[in-house]
Amino acid sequence: MFTYYLTSKGMSFILVTGNLETRILAHKAGIGSEFTSKYNCYYLMYVENFDNINVGIKREKQLKNWHRDWKINLIKDRNNVMEDLAKDWFTEYDIKNAKEIQ
Repeated sequence: MFTYYLTSKGMSFILVTGNLETRILAHKAGIGSEFTSKYNCYYLMYVENFDNINVGIKREKQLKNWHRDWKINLIKDRNNVMEDLAKDWFTEYDIKNAKEIQ
């Protein structure tokens, strides 16, 4: 179970998933969710891994209630250059074909 933080220019989104790689591919292909598709919110800034789904969901809710500055500090603690952690996970071919699979 993963709690993860996506961002784009000016927008951010905190989510939970059981399969991070598949879910990030879907977001990058524009099929991840209506919100992330609408705002091109697919840069993975932060991720936490949990053994228990309930703990992951609880953490997601906690992070959603945090102030923006707290979230940025949390991200910078693990990703100080604030770059997409999944930037090298997929090729353009992978992303294009993900749309066709759905």
